[in-house]
Amino acid sequence: MSILMVTGIEGARNCAAAVGAQLGMEIEVAEGRREALTALRRREYLAVVIDETLAECDPAAAEKICEMAGLAIPLQINFAISGASRLVREIRAALGRRDREQTVARRAAAAAIESELKTTVAGLLLHSQLALKGGEVPAAVAERLRTVADLAGNLRQQLNSPSETRRDARS
Repeated sequence: MSILMVTGIEGARNCAAAVGAQLGMEIEVAEGRREALTALRRREYLAVVIDETLAECDPAAAEKICEMAGLAIPLQINFAISGASRLVREIRAALGRRDREQTVARRAAAAAIESELKTTVAGLLLHSQLALKGGEVPAAVAERLRTVADLAGNLRQQLNSPSETRRDARS
């Protein structure tokens, strides 16, 4: 992936080359709103760095660029007072935040799925056991209910075991 830098300042391409070399990424430069929107329609970026001067002069353009950025991290930086090293620090910090937020989101999603699975398995186990305790269940149906109860019980044990144990079992 690459980064889109939106600025009209002189020397932007030299700055982009220096930032790209330090980050080990491709930096594409768009000199204005039109170029930026065209670039955003063409491909995905990790980040979109917008010159603060451009954002102040044309807030609607900056807003449109941010809307079109998709999953790219939008950053507004004053290129007139920021050097390449500051741009690198800001971009690294933003990408680091993104990685941490994605990790937190994955953990939350995994916890929600695990909770939902535990609830469903507990329901299967309970209902199959209740059906077996009920009166007149044909032998073939009772055998299938026992199989469902056994499978649900095994799955419940796996879900209740520490996650490291489950990861080791999958490997």
